[in-house]
Amino acid sequence: MAAGARPELFTQRRRPPWELLIDQGFQRLAVALASVVGLVLIGILCIVMGGASEAMSRFGLEFLTTSDWDPIGEHYGALTAIYGTLVSSLLALLIAVPLGVGTAIFLTENIIPLPVRQVLGVMVELLAAIPSVVLGLWGIFVMEPFLRPGLTSLHQLLGWLPFFSTTPMGPGMAPAILILVVMILPIITAISRDSLQQVPLALRQAAYGVGTTRWGAILHVILPAAISGITGGVMLALGRAMGETMAVTMLIGNSNNFSFSLLAPANTISSMLANQFGEADGLQVSALMYAALVLMALTLLVNLLAQMIVRRLSLKY
Repeated sequence: MAAGARPELFTQRRRPPWELLIDQGFQRLAVALASVVGLVLIGILCIVMGGASEAMSRFGLEFLTTSDWDPIGEHYGALTAIYGTLVSSLLALLIAVPLGVGTAIFLTENIIPLPVRQVLGVMVELLAAIPSVVLGLWGIFVMEPFLRPGLTSLHQLLGWLPFFSTTPMGPGMAPAILILVVMILPIITAISRDSLQQVPLALRQAAYGVGTTRWGAILHVILPAAISGITGGVMLALGRAMGETMAVTMLIGNSNNFSFSLLAPANTISSMLANQFGEADGLQVSALMYAALVLMALTLLVNLLAQMIVRRLSLKY
């Protein structure tokens, strides 16, 4: 003990019993609420697996590798919907990540005056508040007719490639991808902006102090320091894109014919569920439950991958 120090400063204060009771009550409440979330998730999984059991026993893994969807002949395969879900989500992410991260950098760095940045930030946040059905209507009546001449020219120029081999006639994979870009862009931008704003000011000043340029500091110091948060936002946006229903249903064409062309009508698991579940009966209900179970598994894999990547990047930086 240091000379002159009072012994009572080093003794722990005796807590009254009511404080201990409050702490114990709060701890039990937190455990109970967390357990309820887990039980709800397990309940949903059990219901979906129970509904899908008939289709799982009848089709097995063949359900994942065939594209036939024949309610009359009672033969079902979800390859077209799985392919559409993965391709639309990944391509939308490929377009939205540079735009979202670039917008976040534009809003956090002193490139334009602060009032303009604040207005643009509010506009990005308002874009996330637009309902998906409204975006779907905008896509049908504005975006798709506007894009059709350009997609037609793309088909005429690169039609020899399988990805552009279909003449665009309206709804298809390409409009669905672009509407997904619009929907996930605010998520990536908002989370990336928050991550960039959390970078310590001393780190920025140190980068400028050693003589680096603004873009050198952004690329080599600021972005690496915020990469774990940005990655988490990107993976969250991927999960949103995989599960999006209304806007994609209105623009993708809802065709179960398998095609590699991005200009042809396609399908996703979410849009297939939205279109068919209300009128399904018998084995078709079980097949749709099986497709929903596949979507849950894909989303779970995305979340596990996101946690692994974020943890590794956090340890690295």
